[in-house]
Amino acid sequence: MSVHAKLWLYFVVVFGIVALPGLDMAFVMGSAMLGGRRAGLAAVAGIVSGGVCHLAMSALGVAALLRLWPALFNAMLGAGALYTAWIGWRILRAGAGFAQHLPGKACGMGATFRRALVTSLLNPKAYLFMLAIFPQFLRPGPEPLWTQAALLGAITALTQAGIYGALAWLGGRAGRSLEGRPGAATLLARAMGVLLIVLGSLSAAQLVRKLL
Repeated sequence: MSVHAKLWLYFVVVFGIVALPGLDMAFVMGSAMLGGRRAGLAAVAGIVSGGVCHLAMSALGVAALLRLWPALFNAMLGAGALYTAWIGWRILRAGAGFAQHLPGKACGMGATFRRALVTSLLNPKAYLFMLAIFPQFLRPGPEPLWTQAALLGAITALTQAGIYGALAWLGGRAGRSLEGRPGAATLLARAMGVLLIVLGSLSAAQLVRKLL
């Protein structure tokens, strides 16, 4: 397979994975709807930064260590599930309080960025991607592996920025439409809280199945 064909294939795979609904997508949409477009873009920046960290850790062999030491991966899976459910529970408990913060004040840009970064770093699917898919597109040859990894990482980051950035823009518009409608804003906040709790529960169930 030629280099260009390999890169196009990688883009198609990454696009399909990123476009699938999951924790990162839910966090971006929730941040944009509850905090406005700027909060959504801050969440996108955090998610993309987390992806860069995944790439760096993979290059340094941390992903391989997780594969060789299953207990560490299980611990990360459990931490990710707990963190996701905790965020959902906080949103759910806040309830009507979010109606007073739309748009743009639900969470500061820095806090949103940090939460998105942690969400990305604790997402076990990212590590599975680095273990199962990413290495298949690295080939020994005249081009150094680190330059190949950097190019693939750039494709991943741009794909995430494009898809999640569009969601942040749409979510920001939806958030502005909720101004003056506290009932709808409260319902949205609770729905996002339930969604995050469900995602955390699914990750916990996956961990239980692995342990059993």
